[in-house]
Amino acid sequence: MNKAESLEITKFNGGEICEMEDMVAVEEPLQITVDGVPIAVVMRTVGDDLDLVMGFLVTEGIIDSVGFVRRVDLEQKQNHALVFLEDDVEVDLARLQRNLYSASSCGICGKASIDEVFLQIKEDKIENERGEFFISRENLMGAPDILKSSQDVFEQTGGLHAAGLFSGDGELLLIREDVGRHNAIDKVIGSALSNGLDLRNVALQLSGRVSFEVVQKALMVGIPVVAAISAPTSLAVDFAKRGGLTLVGFMRGERMNVYSGAEKVRL
Repeated sequence: MNKAESLEITKFNGGEICEMEDMVAVEEPLQITVDGVPIAVVMRTVGDDLDLVMGFLVTEGIIDSVGFVRRVDLEQKQNHALVFLEDDVEVDLARLQRNLYSASSCGICGKASIDEVFLQIKEDKIENERGEFFISRENLMGAPDILKSSQDVFEQTGGLHAAGLFSGDGELLLIREDVGRHNAIDKVIGSALSNGLDLRNVALQLSGRVSFEVVQKALMVGIPVVAAISAPTSLAVDFAKRGGLTLVGFMRGERMNVYSGAEKVRL
């Protein structure tokens, strides 16, 4: 599937007007159904749908492990992901069913309350899955440029968010792009989980801002460090402090703001 498509546009450049082709990111809905029960519809960039589904199921607290999934059928119906869980997996699907369209710019839309989201993250997950991960200031500061240079579709369209997983040595391990910030995160987490990457030993680098749901998703899988080139929200900072997560924002040149967990960033 194409992640970008060409359109005819009229371009105004000073006093000049011309007709030209431009590339735009492809956005389509994906309905996620678990054992016959529709769970959500997400607006996403087409591609990496299996990663998106796996990441979504875990970071939204629907399942604890990608091993709970027997198979995902993406071929039976266009823009539908039919998830089939293992026979011994019990999930309260009626409670989880959201019956909403999750817009590209909004991940937490439709949740009944913030308290409900807090309850999804068990205290033992926060306490026991936080690895002994550290990253140097230099390696962390270099991550945004590495991430940007690896955004293939953004280079064509200028309209996608990116999420990348970095090792403590500053190596880019995985990258995914999407029109939705939270979708890009679900895609990169889903790919990591499916390939056995230990998320307790990576930093999550983002191309945009840090919302509450970004921190929620990181805590759900034990990621210790989240960094972004833009600002965090107050709720993101509060939740990062509560979960013992290192949160970094406003990464510009040699500057960055560490809002919580500065001990994991070493000089």
